[in-house]
Amino acid sequence: MSDRPLKIAVIAGEVSGDLLGGDLIAALKKRHGGPVELVGVGGDALEREGLRSLFDFSELSVMGLTQVLARLPRFLSLIRQTAKAIIEARPDVLLIVDSPDFTHRVAQRVRKALPDLPVVDYVCPSVWAWKEYRAKAMLDYVDAVLAVLPFEPEVMRRLGGPPTHFVGHRLTTNAKLLETRAARAGKLPKRADEQKTIMLLPGSRGAEISALLPVYGQAMVEFTERNGPSRFLLPTVPRQEARVRQMIADWALKPEVLVGEDAKWQAFAEADAAIAASGTVILELALATVPMVSTYKTDWLMTLISHRIKIWTGALPNLIADYPIVPEYLNDYVRPGNLLRMAERLATDTLERQAMLAGFDLAWKRLATDRPAGEEGARIVLDLLRDKGILPQNA
Repeated sequence: MSDRPLKIAVIAGEVSGDLLGGDLIAALKKRHGGPVELVGVGGDALEREGLRSLFDFSELSVMGLTQVLARLPRFLSLIRQTAKAIIEARPDVLLIVDSPDFTHRVAQRVRKALPDLPVVDYVCPSVWAWKEYRAKAMLDYVDAVLAVLPFEPEVMRRLGGPPTHFVGHRLTTNAKLLETRAARAGKLPKRADEQKTIMLLPGSRGAEISALLPVYGQAMVEFTERNGPSRFLLPTVPRQEARVRQMIADWALKPEVLVGEDAKWQAFAEADAAIAASGTVILELALATVPMVSTYKTDWLMTLISHRIKIWTGALPNLIADYPIVPEYLNDYVRPGNLLRMAERLATDTLERQAMLAGFDLAWKRLATDRPAGEEGARIVLDLLRDKGILPQNA
């Protein structure tokens, strides 16, 4: 506990990072005990903790190299604007949360102006997938990394990166997820002749929704033709609701559009299987024990340089378990026929479903920690501030 005011700069560029950041800030407030002032960029979760975002962080939710290049002048302007605001605020610590293309560039600028400012990176960049040299480069502007995947500290040590600590993932202690997981524990798989409930999750970015939702729509039609009347749930975030409703406006068969966190978790509880965009939601589904198909479409420029990607899978449950649990369909293989047939297998009591659920159980065990991720992260951040002399040792 401390009465000393603590000024924290925090930058999160996407919904998943905003949720992680909000969780960490809440734990820091509780552990610090004194006043906490926030400056930086974030969304709803961080704003609930008292942040007034410098700009609408959805501007950073771009997908693919072509989109980044198209918006490069604005992107660079936001980097300069954010770094300038943080330098002027002279915080006690800078927390950068995921979205490394943006957050790391801001951190580099801030570190040059404030060389003694501690910088903590929450969510290890995927140096194990490509651009391994980034790990060592981070030594110049990052003091500690909070990793959400259990294998990352060893990877960063091998690559010569900053000290990296596995803190676990906030999802393993998320109340809504735990409620959903408990509700699904007694849920029996549907018989072949029963009506199925399929969840469609085309992502939270405009570009991925535009790329994936039309394919999901066709898969939905063909699934119904093969299996009879079925229920389709489409959770989305508030800022994408208008886009989703516009895209499905002329569909003869429409999914139920659900908006907000509570509606999303209710859909998780009811779904027999899901078709989802690759990303954090794949891990949410796995931990909630919802069988799923993972999909991803890259832009043409990313496809050209895909040979540089070293990782064998893009699905987090697969990485955590270290074997293929979740089937993945990429680019041209994101076809209605592929998606609906796998959804059929996962929505009923098949060997595929049983094997997937066993894999989810292993991923849960490897990801779970004794202490919630936010609390462990807060402890590491405050210890760093004590070591740097910014907080007294007894604070």
